[in-house]
Amino acid sequence: MEKEVENITVVLEDENSGIGTVKIADDVVAIIAGLAATEVGGVTSLAGNLTNELMSKVGVKSLTKGVRVEVVDGKVKVDLALTMEYGYNIPETCQKVQSKVKAAIENMTGLSCSDVNIRIAGINMKKD
Repeated sequence: MEKEVENITVVLEDENSGIGTVKIADDVVAIIAGLAATEVGGVTSLAGNLTNELMSKVGVKSLTKGVRVEVVDGKVKVDLALTMEYGYNIPETCQKVQSKVKAAIENMTGLSCSDVNIRIAGINMKKD
């Protein structure tokens, strides 16, 4: 039995092939955005809310922690909450994150990304 996925972002149809449709869930777009953001140097992690933090301590990890995705009229708006490493230039790092997230979403889903908003939720002071 197939499980119905909630929060479908977009349905992509190829009129010429007539094979079927592709449905992309909001969580998939959020995972793409989160992974792309953490690949940028200086970004330590995504920062979630209190519920996400408590759940991760119990062992339940969310790949969408710190990411909110909203789709309006086929355009994706992404809000990210990041924790950065101490010593990195915040505006420069944020520009890199915005570019990487926008490119990843557009390349992998075919959707247009209109906004990538970033909130710096903390600075990691640890030296490993």
